[in-house]
Amino acid sequence: MDADPGAGRRGRLTVYLGAAPGVGKTYAMLGEARRRCERGTDVVVGYVETHGRAQTVGQLADLEVVPRKVIDYRGTTFTEMDTDAVIARAPTVVLVDELAHTNVPGSRHEKRAQDVAEIRAAGIDVITTVNIQHLESLNDEVERITGVRQRETVPDEVVRTADQIQLVDMPPDALRRRMAHGNIYKPENIDASLTSYFRVGNLTALRELALLWLADRVDDALGDYRRAHRIEHTWPTKERIVVAVTGGAESETLLRRGARLAQRAAGSELLAVHVIATDGISTTDDQRIARSQQLVASLGGTFHSVVGEEVSEAVVDFATGANATMIVVGVSRHGRLRRLFTGTTGDRVAQLAGAIDVHLVTHDESGGGGRPRWYLSPLSRQRQVAGLLLGALLPVLLTVLLTRFHDPDQLPLDVLLFLALTVLVALVGGLVPALLAALVGFVLMNWFFTPPLNRLTIAEPENLVALLVFVAVAVGVATVVDRASRRAAEAVRARAEAATVGALSRSVLTGQDTAEAIVERLRETFGQDAVSLLQGGPGGWRVVAASGAPCASSPDEGATRVGVDDDHVLVLCGSPLRATDRRVLEAFAVQTSLVLEYRRLRSREERAAALESAEATSTALLRAVSHDLRTPLATMRTAVDGLVSGSLDADDRAELVEAVDSSTEQLERLIDNLLDLSRLRSGLVHPELRERSLEEVLPLAVAGQPPGAVSLEVDEDAPMVATDAGLLERVVANLVGNAVRHSGGTPVRVLAHVLPEAVEILVVDRGPGVPPEQRERMFEPFQRLDDTSPGGLGLGLAVARGLTEAVGGSLAAEDTPGGGLTMVLSVPRAAG
Repeated sequence: MDADPGAGRRGRLTVYLGAAPGVGKTYAMLGEARRRCERGTDVVVGYVETHGRAQTVGQLADLEVVPRKVIDYRGTTFTEMDTDAVIARAPTVVLVDELAHTNVPGSRHEKRAQDVAEIRAAGIDVITTVNIQHLESLNDEVERITGVRQRETVPDEVVRTADQIQLVDMPPDALRRRMAHGNIYKPENIDASLTSYFRVGNLTALRELALLWLADRVDDALGDYRRAHRIEHTWPTKERIVVAVTGGAESETLLRRGARLAQRAAGSELLAVHVIATDGISTTDDQRIARSQQLVASLGGTFHSVVGEEVSEAVVDFATGANATMIVVGVSRHGRLRRLFTGTTGDRVAQLAGAIDVHLVTHDESGGGGRPRWYLSPLSRQRQVAGLLLGALLPVLLTVLLTRFHDPDQLPLDVLLFLALTVLVALVGGLVPALLAALVGFVLMNWFFTPPLNRLTIAEPENLVALLVFVAVAVGVATVVDRASRRAAEAVRARAEAATVGALSRSVLTGQDTAEAIVERLRETFGQDAVSLLQGGPGGWRVVAASGAPCASSPDEGATRVGVDDDHVLVLCGSPLRATDRRVLEAFAVQTSLVLEYRRLRSREERAAALESAEATSTALLRAVSHDLRTPLATMRTAVDGLVSGSLDADDRAELVEAVDSSTEQLERLIDNLLDLSRLRSGLVHPELRERSLEEVLPLAVAGQPPGAVSLEVDEDAPMVATDAGLLERVVANLVGNAVRHSGGTPVRVLAHVLPEAVEILVVDRGPGVPPEQRERMFEPFQRLDDTSPGGLGLGLAVARGLTEAVGGSLAAEDTPGGGLTMVLSVPRAAG
């Protein structure tokens, strides 16, 4: 046996967290208790609720149960856990079910969680259970998902600070099967539960909430472990996006970009960090910092301020401590000269980040404008800067070297050496650095090595020729190097253009592209502000598709335009395109014409399909008129002839009168359905939406059914709905009539399930049901499937769905657990 709990030790708390009711958390807790008993641990049951489930009762056998405390409240006897008896018994472990339970008034504590805290304070370990929907922080989310607000909740901190949490989970389909087999609720409650709280969508959402909540708890434990073991490098177990906020105007752009990145993975976290430093950006706008804090909160993130002498190091240290997977930092706002000599925060963050990804974001505040035309070069900036430095320094170093061994007769050798130096600079930095090297070399050779020395004059003509040839060769070599670099860049660009046009052609030929997608791709390819596809006509120009802003509404408003066909033109707003870009633009125009042609062909195909559908409807209608309408008319004619003859007794006359009445009702129903279908197809149904009570509408809808055929189960507290009472009554009457005909004598149940924004009316039958692949087809006109009952056109469900959609609702079919079909009619709740 384990030692008795000590007075100075606080008991451990183990929580079995259920993803939904019925997943087996109490059963799992009892299984853990039995295992501990087999190991010799002193375990007692303080409170366990079996709900009459045989398997749970079986697990409770052979376990010591502390008698409950009896409490009288308002003339009724209740039982609660006897906390004093548990503490007096002083076991090693006690089982306490339903942690979120609210005690009966008159108990020592209001909540059972407080009883558990008192037991733990006595040094007794507690094993307890709770469902995810009872956590306080998730109460609103659970209500939005299930439509039910949990009255009994427990603070998250109680569960979060538990020493151990065990998730008890089960797939939604398996849980619904347990429910259908009677392993959770009593048989009379199974249908209502399966069609309301225990729907697949509800169970899936609750399961996701449980997994995400527990993942946060596990992440906290991981952070504690890393801190305890002094693990400094990140463990990327969860996406955490750290956004470096400077307090500048670009901060909101960075935060929104970080939020979009965080939304790509479920459960991601967004953290904003502002570094308070003495260098970097020395002044910050407090109002902008406050706005950034508000924006982070609205995006679901957290804002942090840290102190650091060097911004990049502080950001990386924070990201490492937060176990981040990505750092978002903006492009530097400093000018080019400062970036050249001091570098940028983004560059330094990337160097220090190690295994953490760095996402560099451009923004309107980034420094640097367009380069002057003379400075454009296909070479990288680093090579150009290096070339400029070499062009200025190498001629000076060569001059210093040659002056030590100066020979007036070796001017040609000096020229060759300076020429070789210029070629070297051209290879490194291109044309402009080579021109600088040639100019500096020309001046230095003239001053130091060309008689008369130390003067910018040349005495001998051949020396002048030598220097001029030097400059010409230097310029020529530099030009060749520059042109070779440009040709290489153009080749790369040509390959990129070919790849772009090829991808565009494939997408268009396979029908995967649209006009909107083409203008968006065109804008991105050429870096334009906006691109518009315009169509000309007698009334002027019309925008067919556009991307960016502000988009042009006429060809004259754009910087570049290209014709697509006789009626359409592409207009680009932004910087003018180079001549070489026109070829790709023409290719885009050709592909756009193909898209427009594909759109025209598709429109024709849709019109043809509509005509074919209308023709099929007309054919079915004529067939129905020739058969289904003729049947009640023939019955009426025969009955009238018999009545006119006057040779019938009273019973026969009553039978014929009943036949006339039945045929007249059948004929009226058929004509009403045909008229309703015609009104729906022509858009002539105009419902009057008002606040209505289901208690007023539903009884009228089922009033025409035989006694005992329908069970109406609507709660008096059902909220008001916004609908047209007459149309809703006709829809429900139609659904109930169908269900009664196919239920095989079993009463049809009409239920109301309350959701946050709607009320679902469920018409549940126990008939043969409808295969899933045929459920949508049964809502089409003139579709009777396997229904062979006389007097039907197959219009009832088509009209019912049309009227439902007219009042802003929806109609769908689902399986009835245990066999049958459930029609789910969703009606919007009234405002307020």
